[in-house]
Amino acid sequence: MTSRTLTIGEFARRAGLTAKVLRAYDDSGLLRPASVDPLNGYRYYQPDQLERARRLSVLRRLEMPLAVAAEILDAPDAEAVVRLDRWWAAEEAAMQARRGSLHWLRGRLANSASSVEASFTVRVREVPTFKIASIRTAVDQNGLVEAIRDLEWAIRSHLHGWAEAEFAEHWVIFHGPVTPESEATIEVCVPFTGVVEPLGEIAIRLESAHREAYATVARDDCFYPRIMRAYEAVDDYLSTEGLTRIGPEREIYLGEWHRIAGTDPFVHVSIPIKE
Repeated sequence: MTSRTLTIGEFARRAGLTAKVLRAYDDSGLLRPASVDPLNGYRYYQPDQLERARRLSVLRRLEMPLAVAAEILDAPDAEAVVRLDRWWAAEEAAMQARRGSLHWLRGRLANSASSVEASFTVRVREVPTFKIASIRTAVDQNGLVEAIRDLEWAIRSHLHGWAEAEFAEHWVIFHGPVTPESEATIEVCVPFTGVVEPLGEIAIRLESAHREAYATVARDDCFYPRIMRAYEAVDDYLSTEGLTRIGPEREIYLGEWHRIAGTDPFVHVSIPIKE
């Protein structure tokens, strides 16, 4: 130990944490002490560890998951800013979705279910072949926004060192019905150009060219249950036109939530159809 070494109590006081929390951060690997006395197990810290501790304290006050906090703490400051902004934007998007659901239900109750519903125009478009990187996971509706965010980040982090270019647009393929009560498999996909190798859960494949029927949803309408009207509109269109679906439903996000205005197009709700 040096004269500048701090005991866990002194370090906790200066960092605005508790000794109990610091022990938990040691166990999780988020903040290891500079040294541990082999005889009594006392933990000692260096003053230059205070900045990390204070940053970690703020991130936890924001209720950031430990895994995300670790990524931000370990990243260079410029990259950490980008990750922090993306995480916070996703948190605001989730809160906006909850607020939208609340306002929808309140409007229905206050107006005896006579509130005006958004209407959606359905179109058909040709989609070219894309190279995509994707991850599949099982999730329920309550964890959907966080899962999409985390998987997109994981994919883009991998692509950053490989791809010639990656697209702002990304999509989520629903391989089953995701509800508040039950999980289903989703597949988060990011298109790219260049040569990329798979890694762990990240698969690399071609998304074949196809036609799809879709309805465009504004950012402010992208919450449950209002977005379900877009799904219903596409289903009705397929039935009316006698079209056959050839793949699962998907949501194609046109960019990052915080970069798109509330009334601007944010997502295509689409279904691949037979030629």
